[in-house]
Amino acid sequence: MAGFHEVRFPLRVALGTSGGPVRRTDIVSLSNGRENRNRRWQDARRRYDAGSGVRSIDDLYAVLAFFEARAGQFYGFRFRDPVDHRSGVPGASPAADDQQIGTGDGVTAAFQLVKRYADAGGATVRVIEKPVAGSLVVSVAGSAVPAADYTVDTATGIVTFKPGKVPASGAIRAGFEFDVPVRFDTDRIDIDLAQFNAGRIPSIPLVEIKP
Repeated sequence: MAGFHEVRFPLRVALGTSGGPVRRTDIVSLSNGRENRNRRWQDARRRYDAGSGVRSIDDLYAVLAFFEARAGQFYGFRFRDPVDHRSGVPGASPAADDQQIGTGDGVTAAFQLVKRYADAGGATVRVIEKPVAGSLVVSVAGSAVPAADYTVDTATGIVTFKPGKVPASGAIRAGFEFDVPVRFDTDRIDIDLAQFNAGRIPSIPLVEIKP
C-alpha cells in the first residue's frame, strides 16, 4: 500500500472514537410505490471521528504529533477499531477456527486473511490487510498448526505456508487481531485549550483506505 506508515494511531485516543462502516446505496422510488435499490459500493468503507477520545493535554499532544508525522492526509496509518478488531466476537481471544481463509490442495501456499459477517439472510466477506503481529493462530482440518510452519505479512494480511508444510487438504482457518488502514480526512487540526492543562480537538475525521 503506497504512502502508508506501519504505525498505529494512539490507542488511548482510539478507544473513545465513534464511527463504523459506511455503505453507498442508490434508492429510486417508483410511481407505483415500490422502489429499486442499487448497491454502488461492493464493500463498506469505514469512517471514524476520534475527537471524543481526547481527554487530556497528553492526548492532545499525542494526536498533534501523530498528525504532523503523517503530513496530514498524505500518509495512511493503522487504526484500532474499538469494537471490531478481532476475527471473532469482541470479548473473545482469537481462536484458530474463527475464520476460514482457504482449503488445502497441496499446491497453494498463500492465503489472504478475511473476516465474514453472516446470518441466515446473507453474508459479506471483508479482506483483512493489517493483522496485528503475534496475534495469528492457524488450524488445518481442525488441528492447530505450529507457528513455525507459516509466516504472515502484517502489511498485506497474506499467510504463507513454508515449503514442505503446504496443506494437502482440509479447511484452513485462522484467528487474529487486526487494525484498519486509514488516513486523516482533513489537512487541518483545530485545538481548543479550554482550560489550563486540558484541551480538546472537536473533530478528528478518519477514513478507511481501500486497496
